[in-house]
Amino acid sequence: MNRSPQSCSALAPVLRPPSLLLLPLLLSLLLIGAAFASLAGIAVAQAFPSKPIRIIIPFAPGGATDVVFRMMSPRLTEQFGQPMLIENRPGGSTVIGMEQVARAAPDGYTLGVANLTFGLNPSLMPRLPYNTERDFAPVSLTAIVPLVLTVHPSLPVRSVKELIAFARARPGVLNYSSSGIASATHMATALFAHQAGIRMVHVPFTGGGPALTSALGGHVEVYVGSVPALVPHLKSGKLIALGITTAARDQALPNVPTIAEAGLPGFEAREWQGIVAPAATPAGVLARLQQGFARTMHDAELKEKLAAAGATPIGSTAEEFAQFLKGEFAVWPAVVKAAGIRVE
Repeated sequence: MNRSPQSCSALAPVLRPPSLLLLPLLLSLLLIGAAFASLAGIAVAQAFPSKPIRIIIPFAPGGATDVVFRMMSPRLTEQFGQPMLIENRPGGSTVIGMEQVARAAPDGYTLGVANLTFGLNPSLMPRLPYNTERDFAPVSLTAIVPLVLTVHPSLPVRSVKELIAFARARPGVLNYSSSGIASATHMATALFAHQAGIRMVHVPFTGGGPALTSALGGHVEVYVGSVPALVPHLKSGKLIALGITTAARDQALPNVPTIAEAGLPGFEAREWQGIVAPAATPAGVLARLQQGFARTMHDAELKEKLAAAGATPIGSTAEEFAQFLKGEFAVWPAVVKAAGIRVE
């Protein structure tokens, strides 16, 4: 049947696509849904935590990271009103423990302790069972552990500049010990050699104790270790301190300059510890976790205990920790390649 233009015009409102007619309604429903989701998220965050929180430490009991977090545990329990369960999951250069964190339910009740090895592993292991940058949500950088560059007294150098000049004139002659391949002491020294343009021979041990003993005995000329472990030997003159590896001087060795100010501008290396959660953890829960950890790290009594153990409390925001991690991911590939570091 033919219709006149007038009749077609009259039917136009009726024939308007349903999607256009429903658009205002759909927008209203979406806004209402978003409001309910936001309120639900706030409710979840306010109710969190309602049960114990598990903190996975990817190292064996008794190590520095384990000691620090067990010191923190009572304060964290006070902050959150729930027990903090420390669970050691060592192995695979922290991969075993961190994989459990990445695969855990993203509800805030399973957290992981990340450290230098966490930031280093993407450069060492191309086939990790998780994506380090995508599968974890940064919560807070909790502490930094300064290290100190030392030499045996028999080595005729007394400053960073003198060590660099000596090593450049004798490539491959100097030896340095570490607590193991890809450990903080190894990587800090490898970074120093890389930035200074020198070549030294790495002598790895199975822990900090044997590595320090080797340095004290003069079997290696150079050793980078934690400040608390080295202070007694620096005071006795068995080792000579040349520089602190962090950006600021250490309160235990106020007269020892940083390596950056002593002859290698821009140098910074440190062991560090931070908290991460599974990537899909709700924003409100992450915020509650960050607040709890930051408040804990600013507790005066705990700060004193951690300082005695060689750790500098931080308690950063999640955004600050995310930027910190980006720096870690960026700095290590070139060092690993230059030093030929491989994890068997």
